Amino acid sequence: MFTGLVEARSPVRRTLEKGTGRRLSILRPEGFEVRAGDSVCVSGVCLTVAAEAATDLEFDLSAETLARTTLGDLGPGEEVNLERAMRLSDRLDGHLVTGHVDGRGRILAIEDSGDGGRRVSVEVDPGLERYLVEKGSIAVDGISLTVVSPRGRAFDVAVIPVTLEKTTLGRAKPGRAVNLEADLIGKWIERLVGSRD
Repeated sequence: MFTGLVEARSPVRRTLEKGTGRRLSILRPEGFEVRAGDSVCVSGVCLTVAAEAATDLEFDLSAETLARTTLGDLGPGEEVNLERAMRLSDRLDGHLVTGHVDGRGRILAIEDSGDGGRRVSVEVDPGLERYLVEKGSIAVDGISLTVVSPRGRAFDVAVIPVTLEKTTLGRAKPGRAVNLEADLIGKWIERLVGSRD
């Protein structure tokens, strides 16, 4: 379980085809303490550290992960957002994020908001629009954000300067694909209410 508060931004070192999957190697950020077997949220995707060294962290991507997320599009030098799994004793400053991506989105537009931040518009895969609730939570590439104005299959988020600085959203451009995870509580409510029909 994660919070959606990104701890580090780091570049991909290399990718290696591995059967129907792939091995992803990321530069290990300074002070980013994890061991093999630990869970890490990589741009919104919960992955297990397959191998770790002083300079690199390696993750195995299954065919399912490659098909459902943007991680298969990554190449050397491209940056990812990283967050270590939360402890039960941690404060929950973001929202509950599982790292189980619900679908992809595409950045439609980015505008300066006049206060150092930006307003980012995102279009979601068909079917995900039912989770877009005004003032509801959504994870975009693992970043905990609040939906400002949902409209059909699109929504806006307000991104503050510190988030732009610490995450990949600060360098994002329109057209870029992003991983999306809808609010966990909303999905459970939908499941429970839907099961009564």
